[in-house]
Amino acid sequence: MLGIIGGTSLLYCDLPALEEKMVWTPYGPAAVHVGEIALMLRHQADRPPHQINYRAQMAALALCGVDQIVAFGSVGSLKPLIQPGTVVLPTDYLSLTDIPSFHNHAIEHVMPALDQGLVRQISGAIPTAEVGGTYAQTRGPRIETVSEVRALAKVADVVGMTVASEATLARELEIPFAAVCTVDNYANGLSDEVLTYEHILATSKKYARRTEDLVGAVVHALGA
Repeated sequence: MLGIIGGTSLLYCDLPALEEKMVWTPYGPAAVHVGEIALMLRHQADRPPHQINYRAQMAALALCGVDQIVAFGSVGSLKPLIQPGTVVLPTDYLSLTDIPSFHNHAIEHVMPALDQGLVRQISGAIPTAEVGGTYAQTRGPRIETVSEVRALAKVADVVGMTVASEATLARELEIPFAAVCTVDNYANGLSDEVLTYEHILATSKKYARRTEDLVGAVVHALGA
């Protein structure tokens, strides 16, 4: 079963008709929308990024039988050439903050990675997407400082607050994972825009129909 994770980018989208159910896990409950696919909305109960119960959400998807995951994430561009409106399929990630783990009581080393085979399949379904680059995760909920953006731009291409945590937990669960990143804005300092949550919401609403098409393309390609 295909699992889709979405956040702000899906707020204004018409999503597939699925049944919502509460899944109880050892890490807490998580609401999952299930049918031919499983859909997880990461900001449940309006939780900001640093308060999301990632372990419960990822465990719930696994308990629903999900065996591949595509996460949709709104990101800021760290590079002038990656313009707002671009869709990026990153091939690596890094994190400047703590990443949750299922292995809190035993020594276990997991090789982090985005699934390259899954990335190739998604790129075939979304031919306009730019393939490659590194996703940098910060803690949130605040926007990155100008100095942080300058530093991150040396090692990454886009910045967000959630995907690295989800990717690592998926790897621990041995579930192939890839991300579809919609660039909603330039990161702090790359433009004259004053970044606010309201601005991010407005951009999500502006691109809602396109995001619906992206989700539909991924489901059509991977959901069978």
